[in-house]
Amino acid sequence: MQTVIEHALVPGTFDPITFGHIDVVTRARRLFPRVTVAVAASIGKNGSGPTFSLEERVELAREALGDLDGVEVRPFRGLLVDFAREEGAGALVKGLRAMTDFEYELQQADLNYRLDSDLESIFVMSAPQYGYISSSVVRQIASFGGDVSTLVPANVVAALREHYK
Repeated sequence: MQTVIEHALVPGTFDPITFGHIDVVTRARRLFPRVTVAVAASIGKNGSGPTFSLEERVELAREALGDLDGVEVRPFRGLLVDFAREEGAGALVKGLRAMTDFEYELQQADLNYRLDSDLESIFVMSAPQYGYISSSVVRQIASFGGDVSTLVPANVVAALREHYK
């Protein structure tokens, strides 16, 4: 039996969205007719809260992705597998930059499989020009007044300047 997945999620905290994230979303959209960028109301991987509120992160992502047909941005709270079921998504698409990403994402994929074996985890390798970009690096550079315009869209540059002024 052949099943075609029509809808995929690209989940993350997107604190803030970067050109690397946008690359993953664009590539996911090439694979699936419908993509939802699932912005998590997460406390973050390092135990601290996000720099931007959930509403701000959703708005920044919507502005940055506004020209991509078939892509929507939605906030979510709780388990990703529950949100995927609610949205009718059959796949999760994640970008990988390095082996450390792979180890973390493999653990998450294994857990998600235990919670919902019908939800596929799909990984795309980062484009070389985005392999070094992370939201935490962007925040650190911006917090010291550095130029992040080659790492994030203009709306994010403006939001970071306002946040760290």
